[in-house]
Amino acid sequence: MELKQYAHIVWKRVWIPVLLVAVVAVVTLLTAQTPPPSYGMAIRFSVGMAPQADENEYNYDGYYAWVASEYLADNLTELVSSQGFANDVNAHLEEVGSSVRIPAGIISAETKHRIIRLNMTWGSADELEAIGPAVTTAMVENSIKYFPQSSETSTTITLIDTTGPFLANPPSLRQRLDLPIRLMLALAAGIGLTFLLDYLDDSVRGKAELEAMGITVLAEIPKK
Repeated sequence: MELKQYAHIVWKRVWIPVLLVAVVAVVTLLTAQTPPPSYGMAIRFSVGMAPQADENEYNYDGYYAWVASEYLADNLTELVSSQGFANDVNAHLEEVGSSVRIPAGIISAETKHRIIRLNMTWGSADELEAIGPAVTTAMVENSIKYFPQSSETSTTITLIDTTGPFLANPPSLRQRLDLPIRLMLALAAGIGLTFLLDYLDDSVRGKAELEAMGITVLAEIPKK
């Protein structure tokens, strides 16, 4: 069968694939559940504790200060998810006139030696821009009070950098390809259905079909 015959078969019932594609597109768009946007921010700090012994004397106090800094960084990862730390952040938000308030637990943390990274997500990029500085202030100014063994004179928490706000939940590859794949499958199903209906249709629609069956055509009545 020539390509133009295939095209003719599809064209006779072209409404079938068109209708299937349209129905699938409408149903997919109406039932698609797109999650609300979420924005993230990451803030990194360095944690350090100063040696207490005379620096002119040979001792291991500097080594112990490095070790203590790592312990403090580990402790801070637990602190930032607490209600007390959230209250400190909210107090600083109130100081700058912001109405945003955060609940406990939206901040998570991870450490690498004496570097601590705070991660947070929020539904508004503008509000997250206000939350970030408040978290930084609470971390630098208020976090030491929760550890009696440390002091403001011997402990230093320094801001390294801030990243964000950035889109935390961009559409996945599956979400981006879902509609195109559905439309292609609907088109393929529609074309397949046109061929099936043509195969099941035993009516004679032209001279060529009779000749293909070995029947000699003596005359043909033209269409009006």
